Order: sequence, then C-alpha cells, then structure tokens
Amino acid sequence: MPLVPLDSLPGDARTWVFGATPAFTPELAARFLAELDDHLARWQAHGAPLTVARDLREARFLVVAVDQRTANASGCSIDGLYRALQRAQGEAGVELVAGGRTFWRDAAGVVQGGTRDEFRAAGARGEVTPSSAVFDTTVGTLAAYREAFERPASASWHAQLLTGTAAR
Repeated sequence: MPLVPLDSLPGDARTWVFGATPAFTPELAARFLAELDDHLARWQAHGAPLTVARDLREARFLVVAVDQRTANASGCSIDGLYRALQRAQGEAGVELVAGGRTFWRDAAGVVQGGTRDEFRAAGARGEVTPSSAVFDTTVGTLAAYREAFERPASASWHAQLLTGTAAR
C-alpha cells in the first residue's frame, strides 16, 4: 500500500516517535527515508497491507503512524518495523531505536538530546527550565502527537526530572 500523508490519518492512528541522535543531515535523511519508505510501502500485518504515514520533524524526530481502521499493526509487524529501523539507522549513522533519551529546545531554539541524567544536569545548570520546550516521544496516538508532542516541560512528564531545580 502506498504511503499516505500524515495529516490524512485519524487522531486514533497508532503512532511511534523515534528521536535521532545525532540529528540527520539532509543527505542522510534522504537516503534513510527512501529506505524506510520502501519498507513501509510493503508493511503488512497478517498479510493485510497497513495504511501508514511517516514524517521527519526537525531532522531529529521520525514519526510513523498506522491507521488501524483498515488493519491493526501486530506484534510481528511492529517487530519488522523495528528491524527495518535498526538496519537503516546503522547505515545513516544515527541512533533511533533506543530508550531513556530526552529531547528539549535550548535557549537558541535548537533541539538537544540526551539521557535523563543529562537532562537533569542541564536543568540543574539552568539550561532547561519548566518553561523550556520538551518533546514527548512516548505519545501513542496521532492525536496525542498533534496536541502534546512539543510543550513546556512543566506540562509534561519531563517536569519530574526537573524536581529540585529552581523554577525559572
């Protein structure tokens, strides 16, 4: 099934967000997305093609969403997506499929990424504050992605990592 535009999928579309470290260069992004698109165009669950969309935001965040009204992504098909991402990330020289990372905008508006400990340390240094924009890669639906992916740290689970830092 061909890929569809992300905006064409409903809010309840199952969604995964992967944060890249480091950010993609334009050349690497083009090659990575071409390889990923090849996989997504053939992506199936139990023999049924999946209606899928993807987007790369800020050269840092890969969003993949599946319209589950036509067919549900299954455990095996999701494993296949992760395998394709692991293969493609190695060739692109980025890490996408890893947990425990946080992403935030620095004072200049540039997206930064690091471990939770690095995020806490940035907070302790005053580089991240409750009003700093953070990115919630744990969103599970397209509606949550659209509404709450980027928001102030104080309105996200990231706030608990800033506990003990001075409110700014």
